[in-house]
Amino acid sequence: MPLTHPNVAVTGIGLVTPAGLGTQASWATIRDGIPTASHDPALAGLGCDLSCRVPGFDATALIGRRTAWRLDRFTHLALVAAREAVADAGLDPATWDGARVAVVLGNSLGGTATTEEQYRTYYGGAPDEVSPLTVPKSMSNMVAGYVAMDLGARGPSLVTATACASGSTAIGTARQLLVLDQCDIAVVGGTESALTPATVTALHHMGALTRHTHEPDRASRPFDADRDGFVPAEGAGILVLEREADAAARRATPYAFVRGFGASSDAHHATAPDPQGAGIERAVRAALADAGLAPGDIAHVNAHGTSTPLNDATEATALGRVFGHGAAVTSVKGVTGHTLAAAGAVEAAVTALTLHHGVIPPTAGTVSVDPAVELDIVLEAPRKSAPQAAVSTSLGFGGHNAALVLTTA
Repeated sequence: MPLTHPNVAVTGIGLVTPAGLGTQASWATIRDGIPTASHDPALAGLGCDLSCRVPGFDATALIGRRTAWRLDRFTHLALVAAREAVADAGLDPATWDGARVAVVLGNSLGGTATTEEQYRTYYGGAPDEVSPLTVPKSMSNMVAGYVAMDLGARGPSLVTATACASGSTAIGTARQLLVLDQCDIAVVGGTESALTPATVTALHHMGALTRHTHEPDRASRPFDADRDGFVPAEGAGILVLEREADAAARRATPYAFVRGFGASSDAHHATAPDPQGAGIERAVRAALADAGLAPGDIAHVNAHGTSTPLNDATEATALGRVFGHGAAVTSVKGVTGHTLAAAGAVEAAVTALTLHHGVIPPTAGTVSVDPAVELDIVLEAPRKSAPQAAVSTSLGFGGHNAALVLTTA
């Protein structure tokens, strides 16, 4: 099936993740399969006191004291990642046509740190001390607004909120803006920082988080027979997307191309995926059809792989029906934990880097793959490979599913 739309290139990547501050550091840790979960003093005494935080992140040093003071941490992460991605693409916001630059970012929980802090102030008997910045700091949409302001991007600006599929949904949405000629450059991705006591406690009470707190290095173990929940994490992943012809015209070298996007809804349950995996299967097959590719063309899948019993079983069932044992599968959450709304964007960026470098990262923390998971899970060490096409999958609360197809050409 021939392509009926312009090919969209990934020309810049910015990563601020538990694996490292910056793309190079994040990629090295993920590629080598080094887990980042550790006991978190801010979560001490909770049912799950593990987290994966961005190491060495100093917002004041990175974006300035006044800017940092006005923004919540989920926006701090996105700003730093966006600046890196734009610079990596060789673009200069001082010289581009800002009216032709879009910003599309995924987020689900907004500024939980700001909200919890200000609620404590209000209900602690000091309503006059509640900050007037509370609403603009905590609203999910404001991250796109602040990134647009920082970069002088005056094209379409919006936030996608499909829970843990938000980052992938943002990439698919931005790709459509480029295909429809609504912009020439899209700064796109996802961000989340919700490692607050109330949020983590709520996730723990849902049964979503791991109980393996005594062994942080193996607490996140996607597709493992002994998996029992995810490790909460924070992070941001930002990509710069351009039409292939525009990238070629300025002699940019793409990491990869976003060739296909598919989305679906389970319409099944608020937090549990459809156990048959029909929804994510529809999203994957839609992405393949959009890309004009067959399942046999896909050599690698960067799976959602949360390390929860339900997600991994559902996803493995669906991927098995589509790809059989023909694609090498990995989940980066063994390294990064679950960055929630940022996950799809971080993993799309890692998929682009996998295609670019010809190395598939291992699934860290996983030792004994669940016998019911009939997939080629990459374990123990990076696997040298040269996939020409790969799929990145995302699933989210509410039954949201998204899949991206990335290729080398």
